[in-house]
Amino acid sequence: MTQRPDDLLYSREHEWIRIEGEEATVGVTDFAQEELGDVVYVECASVGTALDFMDVLGTVESVKSVSDLFSPIAGEVVAVNDGLEANPELVNEDCYGAGWIIRLQLDADVDTSSLLDASAYAELTH
Repeated sequence: MTQRPDDLLYSREHEWIRIEGEEATVGVTDFAQEELGDVVYVECASVGTALDFMDVLGTVESVKSVSDLFSPIAGEVVAVNDGLEANPELVNEDCYGAGWIIRLQLDADVDTSSLLDASAYAELTH
């Protein structure tokens, strides 16, 4: 069964976001990692990169395909998950924990109106 933690927000492109104060952590959802299959490589934007809503923040390569990841919110990259370089399978094993992709410093006028709560995301993925 697909996991959708209630404390996260979700994009229609299957990224999740956890907002904590002025920062946010972004990753791919359980639904997305299941659809991708075994993840073999993750590439993300560099620290210091400014991302607007829906900018490509990186790519995920799996045994099935290569997929772009999109920023569900505007901000500047302040951290990337360096652990994914050696262990990209963390996206499959713990997508909401150790498999996170980037952390953003949110723009002051951040807009979350396009993001979905867990129940709305569940409707999207059924």
